[in-house]
Amino acid sequence: MEETFLIVGLGNPGKDYAATRHNVGFMVLNRLAKRLGVEWEASKKFTARLAKGRQDGNTVFLSKPQGYMNLSGQSVAPLAQYYQIPNGRVMVVVDDLDLPLGAVRMRPGGGTGGHRGLDSIQGLLGKDDFPRLRLGIGRPEPNRDVSGFVLGKFADSETGLLEKVLETAADQLTCWVLQGIGQAMNEYNGDYAPTEKKTDDEIRRDDHPEGNRT
Repeated sequence: MEETFLIVGLGNPGKDYAATRHNVGFMVLNRLAKRLGVEWEASKKFTARLAKGRQDGNTVFLSKPQGYMNLSGQSVAPLAQYYQIPNGRVMVVVDDLDLPLGAVRMRPGGGTGGHRGLDSIQGLLGKDDFPRLRLGIGRPEPNRDVSGFVLGKFADSETGLLEKVLETAADQLTCWVLQGIGQAMNEYNGDYAPTEKKTDDEIRRDDHPEGNRT
């Protein structure tokens, strides 16, 4: 059965914000648009940049709202209503301060975690039953301003992991459209940051926490 999906990436419009932590939602949507071979078009009606593609007979709308983050719902809700897309097929991709960089978490609904964009969308969709994909960006050091952190660019040392996250997120969203949210969550939710390899001494201490006994 052919269905219509809406995937929304949240971020701040403008070149100055293109590579910032708060814009990982836009980054994922750009990756998806490239995979689908579609171009972005400006929509004054929905205050967004939109692209429309097909996946195995399904129609997939991609949207990057172009207004203020805390007014994202004013773009998303009218778009979903116009194309009669139910909440369960409206996916929102956002950054998450409470998850470390490398964490990918898709959920079928739930709270907003204080994210102003999600707050706005949930308020205008009327319920919390729309799925969301949270991508961890981590938190700044205690003495660093949070606003400056989220509006700052990723460090050079983070670009490799960021690339992995963007590819994984695009794969997961494709899986969601084609196989459903359960399969997408089971297959792709996880932490993709590399773990440090333990030394032989550390492995022995883990195996014998009270010390090696002969």
